[in-house]
Amino acid sequence: MSEDHTYQPSNAFTRWLDERLPIMGIVDHMMGYPTPKNINYWWTFGGILSFCLVAQIVTGVILAMHYTPHVSMAFNSIEHIMRDVNYGHLLRYAHANGASMFFIAVYIHMFRGLYYGSYKAPREVLWILGVVIFLLMMAAGFMGYVLPWGQMSFWGATVITNLFSAIPYVGEAIRELLWGGFSVDNPTLNRFFSLHYLIPFIIAGVVILHIWALHVPGNNNPLGINVKDKQDTVPFHPYMTAKDGFALVLFLILFSYFVFFNPNAMGHPDNYIEANPLVTPAHIVPEWYYLPFYAILRAVPDKLGGVVAMFGAIAVLFVLPWLDTSKVRSARFRPMYRQFFFIFVACCMGLGYLGAMPAEGIYVIASRILTVYYFAHFLIILPVLGMVEKPKPLPESISKAVLDAHGGSASANTAAAPEKR
Repeated sequence: MSEDHTYQPSNAFTRWLDERLPIMGIVDHMMGYPTPKNINYWWTFGGILSFCLVAQIVTGVILAMHYTPHVSMAFNSIEHIMRDVNYGHLLRYAHANGASMFFIAVYIHMFRGLYYGSYKAPREVLWILGVVIFLLMMAAGFMGYVLPWGQMSFWGATVITNLFSAIPYVGEAIRELLWGGFSVDNPTLNRFFSLHYLIPFIIAGVVILHIWALHVPGNNNPLGINVKDKQDTVPFHPYMTAKDGFALVLFLILFSYFVFFNPNAMGHPDNYIEANPLVTPAHIVPEWYYLPFYAILRAVPDKLGGVVAMFGAIAVLFVLPWLDTSKVRSARFRPMYRQFFFIFVACCMGLGYLGAMPAEGIYVIASRILTVYYFAHFLIILPVLGMVEKPKPLPESISKAVLDAHGGSASANTAAAPEKR
């Protein structure tokens, strides 16, 4: 099989280069990397996310060439990009909607990991690095949202940075450090622009570590069982590259719809009004991908408690591999967990809806109920399920499960063992 092939330099120059910088050898290894043969399209979002990161960096660097990080010129520089720069409107819409596409893909990627148990041993470090990337994405997205210097940019920055003041002892110092003074003003915009430009390159570095951590234990698979031999795998190229390429084309169709036909669907109209510290918008909301955490923040009546709950909602993901006590990875063989998983997905979507609603009446009550369930899922349900749930029998191998007409259960495989396949 091609995964056994190793790169052999064909001439003197490639031999010289391979001895000093074995780039082609690494590429050859990546192309022949043995991948479980039963991987489905939910696994293609890793490649889609890589595309999104590159697209955001390329469009962001070009936009930075025309952007002016000053409170009196930032808003007009965005208008200059939209109206006067060649294809500036396309670059701006691709970058703005690219952030939303990035988060759509990363949420699907994370929910896939939760469903198939991709955070379990020996992939704990892989999962933790993924959560680090998620945190960095949230920081970059928030700082990027401030740069247009519209009404929602200014007031969103004011609300979120004020949250840090709730931290005992160091909160005020952190807030003033972010502001660069005593209010959201020009130093704040300069800081956010610098960090927004820098963080994507940090994300790229962590992505390299993420891929490295993936290649040590290998890919998980929909069955959640370990690969036993070469019959369970296929080379990454051409099998997985073809699947990733097809999924990326479908993703680009969706991406193109928003860029070309509905570019402001996921933005806020108030951000087309220049920032005014004297006029507060009727309803301050962050971008849609922060809404579940915003709902958790508002669900707690105490300011410090809300901040702790909001950051705790992300921090709990770091310890997830140790909270889930089940030895079985995939939800395919965990009927009780599968039901709780879909309830959890509905909980997250409900929090997203409530984050966009006014913080009053039934919306606050519903937010508190869903916030309690969010944390209960990780801190109570997962540990208890691992002890009381009886999973279905696991198949002996990926190959037998793929070939078995009855779904690859252990009993069916045993019965079919005498047959030659």
